[in-house]
Amino acid sequence: MTELKARLLDQISREGPMGVADFMTACLLHPTLGYYATRDPLGASGDFVTAPEVSQMFGELLGLWLAQCWLDQGRPDPFLLVELGPGRGTLMADALRATQSVPGFAAAMRLHLVEASPVLRRAQETAVAPLVPVFHDSVADLPDGPLFLLANEFLDALPIRQFQRTETGWRERQVGASDGRLIWGLAPDGPHGPLEDRLIDTEPGQIVETCAPAEAIVADVGRRIEAEGGAALFCDYGDWESIGDTLQAVAHHNYVDPFEAPGQSDVTAHVAFAPLAMAARPARASALVRQGVFLERLGITARAQALAQGLDGAALTSHIAAHRRLTHPQAMGHLFKMLALTPTHAPAPPALEDDPR
Repeated sequence: MTELKARLLDQISREGPMGVADFMTACLLHPTLGYYATRDPLGASGDFVTAPEVSQMFGELLGLWLAQCWLDQGRPDPFLLVELGPGRGTLMADALRATQSVPGFAAAMRLHLVEASPVLRRAQETAVAPLVPVFHDSVADLPDGPLFLLANEFLDALPIRQFQRTETGWRERQVGASDGRLIWGLAPDGPHGPLEDRLIDTEPGQIVETCAPAEAIVADVGRRIEAEGGAALFCDYGDWESIGDTLQAVAHHNYVDPFEAPGQSDVTAHVAFAPLAMAARPARASALVRQGVFLERLGITARAQALAQGLDGAALTSHIAAHRRLTHPQAMGHLFKMLALTPTHAPAPPALEDDPR
């Protein structure tokens, strides 16, 4: 039994069941026993691989997407270049390299990274050297100014709440304890105002997830972008609306029981993008676009062909596989979605349409 699991069992025995959000927060962010406080989880030797680790093409194209938004908005100088949850810094390093060819971009840019993990902060400093980023614990700590922001697989790790539909309303899902094990339970029936509209499209027994921290962050980003200019691109797995239990844990590249070893696995949930698009108002939210479609519109195939020149053997095979993994419907291409925020007075962002709703 992990030390964190023992502590959670003790807390539940003293205080009663906890919500899913409190469970996720403890698993991921406990200051000494949480998942992100104790390790670099990325890569073949870690627990999972993200798109920037698959190929440099991902970060390059996202960086150039931001640069085009910057050009379309009149090249504000200075501006904040921000990434939320930058992992090892691979995405930002690739984006910075690609944007070196955009006149004036590097000189006007001020690099800010929002990262809670001290382990990953050290990796990010190395990745973007010789630049010296300014680190922040939260979006709220960012200074004022035009905001050009990337967030890849950031929202999925924010703590969710789960609610199960009943005949008359909703009951919140909770984590309890029995015989030294963590178990699922349900709180008593209660009013949950924000979910009243979901009675229309759900049936008794179904689960809906909400993520207030994600909505708060996107609302803050949207407010800043509408007031001061900029663009934000959120890439994550999920869909427009939440339906079903999507809480999952991953360790050593395999799905595991989130209750088995808290603090030793990555615990995430699928992102519901519709509440985020609404929270971002008055900033303009794009339609939700699949990652594969987005990257193809940005020219990933041409970039892949250019990088393939001179490759052969295992290197070429790996490169082709990386392109497929990023774009193919049965890999990351359909599961991951893109949502962009831009000011209502700015041109529409590249490769994305406005949300028609």
